[in-house]
Amino acid sequence: MPLDLLIGRIVALRWRVLLIAALILGAGGTTIIQWPRQYVAEAMVAPAETTGIATSTLLSSASTVSGLLDTRPTGNFAIYLGALRSPEAAAMLVRDTPLLALLTEDRAAGPGGKVRAALDLRLEADLDDARNWLERNLALTQTLGALTWSLALPHQDRDFALDALGRLHAFAEAKVRADLDALARRRVAALEARLAREPDLYIRQSLYELLALNQRAAVVVAADEAVAARLVSAPMVEIRPSLPNRPLLLLLLLATAPMAAVGLVGAGVLLRQAPPPRPVARALRVEPAE
Repeated sequence: MPLDLLIGRIVALRWRVLLIAALILGAGGTTIIQWPRQYVAEAMVAPAETTGIATSTLLSSASTVSGLLDTRPTGNFAIYLGALRSPEAAAMLVRDTPLLALLTEDRAAGPGGKVRAALDLRLEADLDDARNWLERNLALTQTLGALTWSLALPHQDRDFALDALGRLHAFAEAKVRADLDALARRRVAALEARLAREPDLYIRQSLYELLALNQRAAVVVAADEAVAARLVSAPMVEIRPSLPNRPLLLLLLLATAPMAAVGLVGAGVLLRQAPPPRPVARALRVEPAE
């Protein structure tokens, strides 16, 4: 069909276009307005290696200037970011917060809960649901042009969002600290066992230096406030819910609904104007002459 003819047909069916656009706007607007809103808890962290008295600076005599030029997460901070979304973090939230009860309440509410109840599906949330929720909701965003990272966790319960984000930060920091402390203690125990049976004086001097270095590492890890991530901005939660962004979604719906209606009407016009299928030619049967 030529384009001018298609446009003419759509203009002739403009009332149908307006009706479809109004239906899309009504259904979409109702969904957006009825969508439960969530509070967002946020915190800003920076790698501990970016400060002059960082743990890595005290544990090693090597310069960390080259590491500051690379904005990718490395070292203890990379382990910290990975621990925030780990299964151990989800298990910690299940153990220390009412996360499973809140997830179960969300699954049982709304039309989805009625469908699950009618089909006799599972409503109680478990650890796998908690892991999926954590991976889907916890946002880790690096600030452009800086070494700081933003942590964001939304939830309908304002107090729960703030408490969960604070617990996640403390858990990831404690995990890195425990790993470093365990590593230092294992090295100290191995060096002491080696010194107990080493008779050579020169080798013993080297072992004493290694022992002092690892003992200092254990002291630094126990004394320093932050070994992986230093809090630039403590966890805070907004006063008013901001997710989803209703004005933006309504504006996008207002722009896309007319285009969707025109596309549907145009598709219907093209389908009605499709040529009929060609009949299959039958082979002529020639009767033999008598």
